[in-house]
Amino acid sequence: MNAKISLFLIVTLLLFVQAQAQTANEYTISFENAVHHEAKIKATFSNLDFAPLEIRMSRTSPGRYAIHNFAKNVYGVKAFDADGNELEITRPNPQQWDVHGHNGTVHFEYTLYANRGGGTYSQVDETHAHLNIPATFVFARDYQHRPVHITFDVREDLNWQVATQLKRMDGNTYYAPDTYYFLDSPTEIADFHLREEMVNGQLIRLALHTHASEREVNEYFGKVMDVVRAQRDVYGELPDFDYGEYTFLSCYMPNASGDGMEHRNSTYVTGSKDIDEPLGEYRMGTISHEFFHAWNVERIRPASLEPFDFEEANMSGELWFAEGFTSYYTGLMLARAGIRTPEEYVEGLDGTLNYVINSPGRQFFNPIEMSYRAPFVDAATSIDPTNNNNIFVSYYSYGSVLGLALDLSLRSMDNELNLDDYMKLIWEKYGKTEIPYTIRDLEAVLGEYAGEEFATRFFEEHIYNSTMPDYRSLFREFGVDFEPESPGKASLGGTIRERNRVWKLTSNALIGSPLYEAGIEAEDEIISIGGTRLSSVESVDEILDRRRPGQTVEIVYSRWGEEKRVRVTLIESERIKTEIAVRASRQARAKREAWIKGNR
Repeated sequence: MNAKISLFLIVTLLLFVQAQAQTANEYTISFENAVHHEAKIKATFSNLDFAPLEIRMSRTSPGRYAIHNFAKNVYGVKAFDADGNELEITRPNPQQWDVHGHNGTVHFEYTLYANRGGGTYSQVDETHAHLNIPATFVFARDYQHRPVHITFDVREDLNWQVATQLKRMDGNTYYAPDTYYFLDSPTEIADFHLREEMVNGQLIRLALHTHASEREVNEYFGKVMDVVRAQRDVYGELPDFDYGEYTFLSCYMPNASGDGMEHRNSTYVTGSKDIDEPLGEYRMGTISHEFFHAWNVERIRPASLEPFDFEEANMSGELWFAEGFTSYYTGLMLARAGIRTPEEYVEGLDGTLNYVINSPGRQFFNPIEMSYRAPFVDAATSIDPTNNNNIFVSYYSYGSVLGLALDLSLRSMDNELNLDDYMKLIWEKYGKTEIPYTIRDLEAVLGEYAGEEFATRFFEEHIYNSTMPDYRSLFREFGVDFEPESPGKASLGGTIRERNRVWKLTSNALIGSPLYEAGIEAEDEIISIGGTRLSSVESVDEILDRRRPGQTVEIVYSRWGEEKRVRVTLIESERIKTEIAVRASRQARAKREAWIKGNR
């Protein structure tokens, strides 16, 4: 153990001991009625001022940016004073309970219904207690600075264990230095597999709740550790994890939901894996993405998210970097870890490139403004339709292709710079120091690393505006073909599929497409194309494969029972593909190898 980590642990231990003498907010949770997805929760707040105590349920969750009304699953609420007298409760808003007439202590009790096992919500049943803390526990306003003691009353009859980034005190009682850390500490309680390995003096743990053999789990953990080491090599070191530990909380069960959510010293990675499905490399891409967040977003932290607001939506213009550049590294790290071949990695790039390059949304918003839309799209819920397929490009995808372009651009320079060293410089300036950054800070660091002229041009063209980089030229230098997927293939610029014997667009017509220009929309029932009834074919491609770009076809469709006819001019398919160039030069092959393998 190095001296720096040793000193950190000593200081942490002293703070931990000191916290025991402080008044703590105390919680217990039990699961007697787990079969019906209920948990019983008791919270005790003591040494209170004699004003009414404001008890809140969070509306947001770390790593999510939209509003989630967790209070909707709270009921059976009661409050008592230190002598057991029941107290008056009023409701000033849907997220809050005001407790009146207490004597300095409030015992607050409630039942929680929880049945979504993902990164944002909680799930309780007889397979596990999957707890996202903001979706589970209330907190007391004005007392968030106090330490937290939480006791998990586990189901011993189900052989449950506790996995969390919280500090273990004794038995199943755990500690957090304050409410903020507590709310950022997801917890998996189940009969899970546990694997551990020390890396550079810190403990990396995998608590894996799934049906798998010991051999499968061992092989899976080996791949997880390959990813850990590959990502460490980008930055040159692991972060200094609190308490010297990082925990992968992985739940792959049929009752779970697919998700991944980063936290300061842990991550939830979940998926709906069938019991008999082999473990293999299940959710390994999410493992890669979430662990990269241990640097980029947890410690390399946007100023716009600091501090995180648990009562309101969190808007940030930096998500193209925090989420998007992390997404770029997600697949690249799998290749460097040997989990993906270079061919698989390169061929997998075209899906995101097609989505971003061909999206009409870039005419409305740049990457910063796309990031601002996170509260509307990041697991946000609404019942009215949106036009997102025309106006929105995911900041995950947008930032990913910009990270790719920046990496290739840097590696194309005479001094052969690279994105790894740029990220490492940001880590040194803003991550290790935990100084929140702004977009201008990112630009300034790029100017320091690659020159102000290059940085100004890149940010002006691709961050503050929506110009796409010249990927064909960039890829050529690395021995990668960037070409049309199906040259000469006719297209309507949209996807039409059959559902319940009715053929319709799968989304709103894309702005600029032949279907959009013809005035056809998602609610229209398509009857025939070019004289061929869709009821007679398996797919629209059967019709389009007999046509050429530039030809005009008649489309017959029905709108609210009225039959309409329109002529549409076909275009060439805009989809491109990426693949390793067979005839690449020796120099291009060497640059490609350095890029994918991470050679500096």
